[in-house]
Parts: sequence; C-alpha cells; structure tokens
Amino acid sequence: MHIVITGANRGIGKALADSYRAAGHQVTGTARAPSGDLIALDVTDPTAHHAMAQQIADQPVDLLICNAGVYPDKHETLEDGYPASMWAQAFATNVTGVFLSVQTLLPRIKAAKAGKIAVISSQMASQTRAPGGSYIYRASKAAALNLGRNLAVDLAPEGIAVGIYHPGWVRTDMGGDAAAISVEEAAQGLVERFAELDLAGTGCFRTYDGQDHPF
Repeated sequence: MHIVITGANRGIGKALADSYRAAGHQVTGTARAPSGDLIALDVTDPTAHHAMAQQIADQPVDLLICNAGVYPDKHETLEDGYPASMWAQAFATNVTGVFLSVQTLLPRIKAAKAGKIAVISSQMASQTRAPGGSYIYRASKAAALNLGRNLAVDLAPEGIAVGIYHPGWVRTDMGGDAAAISVEEAAQGLVERFAELDLAGTGCFRTYDGQDHPF
C-alpha cells in the first residue's frame, strides 16, 4: 500500500509514517522544511503541490492523510488579538491545504482503485463542543470537517471513501505536555480507523479510538 502523509516531519504525522513503514508499506511523507527522505511541500502553495506530484509521478496513492495543520491562536485575547493575518495563515494551511492536497493527488488516488482520504480535523470542530476561545483554530477545523463531508459526497461515485478524524488530545508541540495520550497511541488508533474506512462509512467524523463524534 502507498500512503501519502502531509506534515510527516513530527508529531502525529511522523508517528503515522513510522507505523506504516514498520508494517511494510510504502510511505511518502511531506514537510514544509523537509529532512531525510521527506518531500518538500508547503500545503498552502499550489506550485509546491505540483512539484510534489511530479515526484510521486504515476504511483497510485492508496491512502492520502491530510495531517498538516497549524494552531496559531492559543494565547490570543478577544479584546485585541486574532489578527487578520493569523486567520489567513490558519485557513490557508488547515483548509485550503487539505483541498489542494486532495485536488493534486486525486488522479493518483483514483488510480489506486478504492483509494481513501483521511482528513485530520479535531473535536474542536464540533458545533456541540464550543466552550469559547481559539476562534481561528476551531473555525478552520470546522471548515476542514465540512470540506471532508462534501468531498465524501462527490468522490463516492469514484469509489473513494473520505473520513474525518479527531486524533485525540495528544502530547505534541500543538497539544502540549498535559495532553491525555501519546503520539504512539493516537497513531495506533488512527491506523485502525483508516483501515476500516470504506464507502459505507464515508463522510464519518470519528475519534482515534473508534467513537462517532457529534458534528
């Protein structure tokens, strides 16, 4: 199986890449500032997507994991924070970046025959979980959830299943040291979720441990 993972240089993306490689799968990982065998990809840049696709060439992609994301507004205040540039950066990465990744690799996903797309969103995207704050991150992840749901509708006739996932509150640079689970636990659960994704469940919003998350 050939798996493409955006944002594979650290955190959940790296743990997923390590897990799939250990299982014997071919992994193409991307990063904005790559090292080792990672491919350079700024997910906000269409030109970079084109270059990435050229490196993948005609290889079918069995699973695209849209993992690259940013959380820039942890410490912003409503009174004087959340500048427009921060909104633009987050949406360019967390939403447009997902769309461009799917659009660019869609011919290769179609070529895989029953290819899959996994969008890493967050429980913070849910309308039922809205305790305030983190407006930019919450809104961008809600948009990514909406994008994934609509992609699921349009790609079902092509035989492509799309799932949207909350990876858990994970001990990463983004999640912080107080988070509930390790990257290894998150990756193990996500690998299981991606394996069970099919057309019957396309458009799902699920947690890493297999629970259906309310929208």
